Amino acid sequence: KVSAKRKKTFKPLTKKIKQILDSLAMNNSTLEVKHELSEELNSNGLDEIEITFSANMGSPSKSIKDVASGGELSRLMLAMKSTVADQMDLPSLIFDEIDTGVSGEVAHKMGTLMKSLAKSHQVIVITHSPQVAASADKHFHIYKEVKSKRTFTRMRLLNQEERITEIAKMLSGSNPTSSAISNAKELLEID
Repeated sequence: KVSAKRKKTFKPLTKKIKQILDSLAMNNSTLEVKHELSEELNSNGLDEIEITFSANMGSPSKSIKDVASGGELSRLMLAMKSTVADQMDLPSLIFDEIDTGVSGEVAHKMGTLMKSLAKSHQVIVITHSPQVAASADKHFHIYKEVKSKRTFTRMRLLNQEERITEIAKMLSGSNPTSSAISNAKELLEID
């Protein structure tokens, strides 16, 4: 019964993940769930499940670890996590550099997807991408502080000017240019 229920979810699950991948500029990707029954019962039941993936048209689907580049893996993981988040009782989602290997328009789309997830979940994102960071409602600066020969990690909420400055630093370095500040305001949709 468990195997039958699992098998019923494969097609709708892969369809929803594929729709998200299409929105993240991976229109030619394919995702398949391969399922076999084992002869021996183990902690996962009788199911032997493998998810295979191809990012490019004409390329065979293979195990994700064997074919996905860093940027492809980032988008695939975001699509998978986004899909299962709505099916599980997860009040908080943490994405630690889920945008590795992507930039520009794709990073912007990833930020938009995470902002959409934030309507029903608390979403915490650690990123170095200005396009992703700009999608956030709040920004925190995380830093290390040494006191009495011990290192402490600290965090503080940024105000609007500090948000602009931090996004600008992501765009142009520690001394942001006026162009970077202007671009940061545009990304943050601040006049």
